[in-house]
Amino acid sequence: MYDYRKSDYAINKNSPNIVYRFHNEILEITLEDYIKENPGKTEKDFAELKALSDQIYYEQDRAESAQTRKDDSLTGLEETKVCATRPLDEEWEEKLTEFQNRLYARRAFEKLFAADVLTEIQKRRFCLYVFKGLSIRQIGRLEGRSHQVVAKSLNLAIRKLKKFFAEQG
Repeated sequence: MYDYRKSDYAINKNSPNIVYRFHNEILEITLEDYIKENPGKTEKDFAELKALSDQIYYEQDRAESAQTRKDDSLTGLEETKVCATRPLDEEWEEKLTEFQNRLYARRAFEKLFAADVLTEIQKRRFCLYVFKGLSIRQIGRLEGRSHQVVAKSLNLAIRKLKKFFAEQG
């Protein structure tokens, strides 16, 4: 008799029989029992069923193992520096500062764009690149232009802005 405290996969794999484990009992089907209950079936049919059973138990074992790793307890990790969270008032203050900085930057760019330093196309591409975080290739695909054209346009816009800021002091 095998050690039935092992996983269902190990029990089934190590047994010459097909093993079914229920919450309160274990049922083994032998080759003789299978052929007696299923006239017309062969030893080959039993072997295929056994292989299928092994595969099913194996997949269940892998899934349970993966889930167990996900379910590992986090008890005690809350106190570590890596997992600790900052107080909400600090996070709130940081978010507020970030929001205000974005608001000031947007107002500054609105004034800059109103100065007509850049063309409308350069303004649009600059906003997509800087504010929306799109890549040069993404902007090119969006506009139906090559990425080289977009890159040249953005480089020219940056040169114009540098010149503008240098003149402003």
